[in-house]
Amino acid sequence: MTQIVVPTLGESVTEASVAKWLKQEGESVAADEPVVELETDKVTLEVNAPKAGVISRIVAREGSNVGVGALLAELGEGAIANDSKPKAAASAPVPAAKTEPKKEEKPASAMVDADQKLPPAVRKIVDEHNLDPARIPASGKDGRLTKADVLEFIEKKGKVAETPADKLISTHPKRAESAPAAPRAPNVREERVRMTRLRQRIAERLKTAQNTAAMLTTFNEADMGAVMALRNEYKDGFEKKHGVKLGFMSFFVRACVNALKEFPSVNAEIDGDDIIYKNYYDLGVAVSTPQGLIVPVVRDCDTKPMAQIEKDIASLGARARDGKLGMEDLQGGTFTITNGGIFGSLMSTPILNTPQSGILGMHKIQQRPIVMPDGKIEARPMMYLALSYDHRIIDGREAVSFLVRVKEAIEDPQRLLLDI
Repeated sequence: MTQIVVPTLGESVTEASVAKWLKQEGESVAADEPVVELETDKVTLEVNAPKAGVISRIVAREGSNVGVGALLAELGEGAIANDSKPKAAASAPVPAAKTEPKKEEKPASAMVDADQKLPPAVRKIVDEHNLDPARIPASGKDGRLTKADVLEFIEKKGKVAETPADKLISTHPKRAESAPAAPRAPNVREERVRMTRLRQRIAERLKTAQNTAAMLTTFNEADMGAVMALRNEYKDGFEKKHGVKLGFMSFFVRACVNALKEFPSVNAEIDGDDIIYKNYYDLGVAVSTPQGLIVPVVRDCDTKPMAQIEKDIASLGARARDGKLGMEDLQGGTFTITNGGIFGSLMSTPILNTPQSGILGMHKIQQRPIVMPDGKIEARPMMYLALSYDHRIIDGREAVSFLVRVKEAIEDPQRLLLDI
């Protein structure tokens, strides 16, 4: 019997959720064929079969939380495993005895040993809701209590406990503050879906940024005419030579790198009572995926030509949307760029990607009347730029000056070639 276990998930990630089983008990699998999808705080990853065989037993159900090294399933030999499942149901006493531990009756009816050491995540929920673990049915291995068990218990308890009188009290405006924080009663016109781990992590990180950083946003605008003209002139030759389209993002990456070199505090982070200045430029580029917003990192942007930056961005974006990013693709960024303009946003205040201290927001290019240096009014393709920054480490002068440098580089792209 071969075990399929949770692989190493990456730096600082110790737990994942079983998102979806791609194979079921009794199904054959080839060596290295994906059998289950795990969802971590950052990415969704597939776990492959270590060798060919048949899934003889699934241990971790969908929705359960599992740690690194935890048993997910057991893989049997092909012919034996194919026959074992049907025979077990109709067979003699010995096979029946072997399959008896697989029954869910024991974990479903037996309660958790009060002395059992609970995982930190489970213990936290139990303590917060003042629950008795011994009263919660356990479905984990060896009768272990999982996070999903506790959440399901709380949800069922809340639905049973809520009476019509409770509902009236909870919806009465004068009693709303004292209403219990029980789950809402089901409504036929609503659908309750548990948040994915990625969405929970996004919410946690964004709220942490708001709670810990002294976050401010400064604005400016850039005339995109010069970059658009340069792009239109060279885009065909650029794509023919390098095999990738010339976009606006590589201009902004290069402009930000030049500005970060001049204002290193924007590229730094706070660690306790210390400031860590980073002499490298790994820029995160926000990508919207069906699972949520994630920020893969383009490494060493100061040493790469624009063609390579465009290739890296295109590759990371495609892998992000396909759910193929690795943990190493999401860690260690020093500054972030996000482009809400692709969705039509004219202006926004982006939230910091902690522990970074700065994030640049790009927006929609729109024709606006601008007074030119000679006093004439022209319609120009303008983009609002927003820099959100941590005021604990970055002064207003530095933030404003940083954004001005980015504006100047975009409006005069020759600066990017001359590194000025």
